[in-house]
Amino acid sequence: MRGPDPRVVLGLHRSRHERRLLTGALDLGVTALDTSTNYFGFRSHRILAGIADDLLPKFTVSTKVGYFPGPGGAEHSLDPLRLTSAVEDVAKDLGREPDLVFLHNPERSLRETGPHHEEALAAACTALEDATEKGLCAAWGVASWDPSPLLSLVVVVRAGLLVGAKTLDASDTLVDAWDLNRGEVWGMGAFGGSTSAPVWDKVDPRLFLQDVGWFSPVQAAFRTAYHLPRVASIAVGTDEPAHLRELLGALAGQVEERTVQEYRRLLRVRTRDHPV
Repeated sequence: MRGPDPRVVLGLHRSRHERRLLTGALDLGVTALDTSTNYFGFRSHRILAGIADDLLPKFTVSTKVGYFPGPGGAEHSLDPLRLTSAVEDVAKDLGREPDLVFLHNPERSLRETGPHHEEALAAACTALEDATEKGLCAAWGVASWDPSPLLSLVVVVRAGLLVGAKTLDASDTLVDAWDLNRGEVWGMGAFGGSTSAPVWDKVDPRLFLQDVGWFSPVQAAFRTAYHLPRVASIAVGTDEPAHLRELLGALAGQVEERTVQEYRRLLRVRTRDHPV
């Protein structure tokens, strides 16, 4: 059965939050916007409302809660009261309720809760469920950089050729165990942080495509990321509409599934022979 068509979400992690990027995204047909309470020095929501209050209604907006300003910088917390307050602040700062709120990297706190991690995660998820029922957001989920410690819903996971075998397998196991709709699974970090990293000069991701055609290595790496693990949407962080246009062009490519599976097999072998 054919899965959902791949989709691009404009992620603002490294963005300068400029209006031209939002208008450029809309011109390209990108209408999903993802940010977080801690992006841009904990000012992302307020800045977006200030520079683009007229544009935000044209986007579906997702954001994340879990990081908070602390005396030594950002700190993480799964405290239900802090999470509820953070969701309330999102709506106030944006000037609208978000369409989706993610619990941001809960594994950061779960590693410190020891045997009580299940209760901590359950309480945090309950807080977001309650916030949804109160109308503070339309839906909620979980965004995880490392889903291995999680025991509940994961919606956003790392994706791409730089993701290790253990993380890929953990993501797949969770999706299968919870019987998640693949259309609800998002990816992030398709380039591991930068398309100009030295690794991209050493590999040619176009070998993963059925027809190389006119696709660039960057486009091939991005298109392949939808299969590592299999996700329906990938959040893209950029300040340049031209880069966004390039990645949108990659969606026309078709990935050779057999090559992806062989790549994953080789990753597992390498992990087995060279454990960290």
